[in-house]
Amino acid sequence: MDPVTTSEAPEIKLHFLDYWRVIRLRRSLILVVFLLCVMTSTLLTIWLPKQYSSMVQIQVNKDDPELSIVTGGQSSMYSADPYFLTTQFKIIESWRILTNVIVNLHLDERLAQQNGAAKWSIDDTFDQLVHRLSVEQTRMTSLIEISVRNQSPDLAAEIANAVADSYKQFRLDQWKASKGRGIDALEEKLATTTNELHFAESNLDAIRTKYDISDIFDQSALSQDILSRTLEDWAHQRVLAKADFLEYSNILYNLNLLPTNELAGALSTAYARQTDSELVDLAERVQQAKAKMVQAEHDYGVENPPYKTAKQQLEDAQTAYQAKINGVMSGIRTRVNQDQGFLQLIEQEVDVITTNKNMEAQRNRPYYRAKADVEEIRRNYEDLERMANREVAERGMPMLNVVIVCNPARPVKAPISPRNMVIIPLGVMVGLIVGLGLAFFIEYLDTSVKTIDDVERSLQAPVLGVIPQNVGIILEEGAESPHAEAYRVLRTNLLFSRKNESWNTVSVLSGGAGEGKSTTLFNLATVFAQNGQRVLVVDSDLRRPMLHKILHVSNTMGLTDFLLKQRSLEEVIQKTKLPTLDFLASGKLPSSSMSILGSAQMKETIQELKRRYEFIFFDSPPLLGVSDASILASEMDMVLQVIQYRRYPQPMTLRAKQMILKVGGNLMGIVLNNINMSQDENYYYYSGYYEYQYKQKDEPVVQVSNANKTASPEIKPKY
Repeated sequence: MDPVTTSEAPEIKLHFLDYWRVIRLRRSLILVVFLLCVMTSTLLTIWLPKQYSSMVQIQVNKDDPELSIVTGGQSSMYSADPYFLTTQFKIIESWRILTNVIVNLHLDERLAQQNGAAKWSIDDTFDQLVHRLSVEQTRMTSLIEISVRNQSPDLAAEIANAVADSYKQFRLDQWKASKGRGIDALEEKLATTTNELHFAESNLDAIRTKYDISDIFDQSALSQDILSRTLEDWAHQRVLAKADFLEYSNILYNLNLLPTNELAGALSTAYARQTDSELVDLAERVQQAKAKMVQAEHDYGVENPPYKTAKQQLEDAQTAYQAKINGVMSGIRTRVNQDQGFLQLIEQEVDVITTNKNMEAQRNRPYYRAKADVEEIRRNYEDLERMANREVAERGMPMLNVVIVCNPARPVKAPISPRNMVIIPLGVMVGLIVGLGLAFFIEYLDTSVKTIDDVERSLQAPVLGVIPQNVGIILEEGAESPHAEAYRVLRTNLLFSRKNESWNTVSVLSGGAGEGKSTTLFNLATVFAQNGQRVLVVDSDLRRPMLHKILHVSNTMGLTDFLLKQRSLEEVIQKTKLPTLDFLASGKLPSSSMSILGSAQMKETIQELKRRYEFIFFDSPPLLGVSDASILASEMDMVLQVIQYRRYPQPMTLRAKQMILKVGGNLMGIVLNNINMSQDENYYYYSGYYEYQYKQKDEPVVQVSNANKTASPEIKPKY
């Protein structure tokens, strides 16, 4: 027999419809999980006790450092501390703060009664209170929010306010203790300063006596002040004199560098403030004389008396102007000499005053240094005494600026948990996610045959027929049964697939029990018989025969009786209500004839039946675990393998196919059985096609003649 040829495995491509198929097939599981999650979330909102939250808002500031009272006497600005508020959070949640609240409010009894107990220990109450307490920072502020959750809104507000009060009292006690330590340090410093002051005053008196300094009116200091003021005056005079000297010296130096003909113009410019009106008049006179001479030269010529007279006037004016310039220069030189002498005199006087002042200061320096030390110590003593008095007064005053309650806690009406608008939608989401996830996980674990592509990909064999779910016996339902069309399609595809028209023995095999091979074989034989062909159905499942129950006939004699030569073939073959369909029961199997199907008598029987009937169908046991089916498959012209939809894993069906091929069976193709066509869209078009066929009741049935065995003209589905 020719081996079965198969095409390449189709490429696996997941489509949206594949996911939708899984959802439709597993919708019951998804719905159950979804309803369980929704019901659980709904019950949680009903069963969980309501919790109310109350919040108190406080402002927390740092205490003044303890040593500030010693060093400054004023509240010093503390540097930014990023961990300050975090530290206060932990302090508020600490044992010392919360145990005070527990004792003051009797929470060991009140919280225990809420939970059905008489009284809790302090440790248990503390643990419960910590879990119900939340301390956070108000965003973008230095405020602290203390929130407390409880079944009673009044108790929640009471606890929140009590926690704030306990923390405030803790900070007050801490502040008072800090003040006490600061005052002790201040008093110790004050005693030390008093001793230093007494010692410094004794040293000052000794120095006054040693140098015979009279400090009743502080005349030495007055003298020093007079000398200082005098020295300042002379220094000022020296600055002015030096400025004048440098100014005139600079002018004289620059004028001496000029030529004689340029001196007159430079003198009037550089020393304009010293030039008198006579110098200006003489300069103007020279200019007028020059103008007259030029005019006389133009009008009369150089030989005439008017020109000579104008020329003589010019010379006289120039002589007078030059004499004046020489006089001014001489005056400047005299001024420079006078300023130089005055400056020297001032510097001598300054030197004398400075020397006297230094001598007096050197003589009185030890005394005044000691006196300054006494004054400094006395000021420190007075500051310390004033600070000590103030700190003692402040210690008795309440602290108002360290912990400020901004918003006290008040009972709220709306509970914060259970959050119905969160839990129920979350239950819906979780139900959908878990349901879908579980459905796809089960689908992933399910390795059974699901689609035609699964068969062709794993078994490398064509699918010849798709049998729907809940099929009956077509012999009883009639040729017009909606299920009959599925077997007609299988019959058509089987006839088209056979390569030799003489092949007429068919066996329908399956890997495991309960896959519907007997029903498939009998209905397929019925379809052949309804088409007018002589058909024999042989129940060769000698171990668990089923076909006689389908036909409601006796199994007292049959195939085994003929093979053991106890009955003739005419005696064991039974007629059915369909004239073209005969039946050969299995008969009872003797314990000594377990390998009867592999005997030579069985082979002869098959050849004899092939001569008498157009098609012979042999039922058989499952392939796996029983050798009868393999033996029978090797003797058949055509073998069909039935695979039940979503029943056995694909490796099992593949093993069954390999066994058929190993014994030389001519596997024509696969029959998918028990398909739920209404739920699986992969087969939905089969259902629609079958229903459409049986709406055409007047359509004639085309028969296959015995001469050429031409198949009926049903259209072969494309797989």
